[in-house]
Amino acid sequence: MEFGFSLSPSSAVNLDTVDLTLFRKVEERVPDIRTCIGCGSCTASCSGNAYSGMSVRQVILDIQRGRLKMAAEKLDACMLCGKCTMVCPRGINTRGLILAICQDYKKEEAAK
Repeated sequence: MEFGFSLSPSSAVNLDTVDLTLFRKVEERVPDIRTCIGCGSCTASCSGNAYSGMSVRQVILDIQRGRLKMAAEKLDACMLCGKCTMVCPRGINTRGLILAICQDYKKEEAAK
């Protein structure tokens, strides 16, 4: 008998085995990536978020958790309008951060 409930596969990430190569490369170029407090101001101001799910804080988390393809999919939706940079309470140049992540990701993919 089915009750309409099922178990979802685990989305746990073993942080001890995550490859942080991309995060460290981006961090060298844009140290501001460490100052993000995950407040969501960038996501709230993003015009593309409602249509594509673009979120700078989620991209940073995806990279820190080794989910590079998920991060790349979100970055493809970024229009580079710069609204997120204007509203960031920490003064992070999110536009520059997004460009650095895209460039380093492409280099890393080309090396594979």
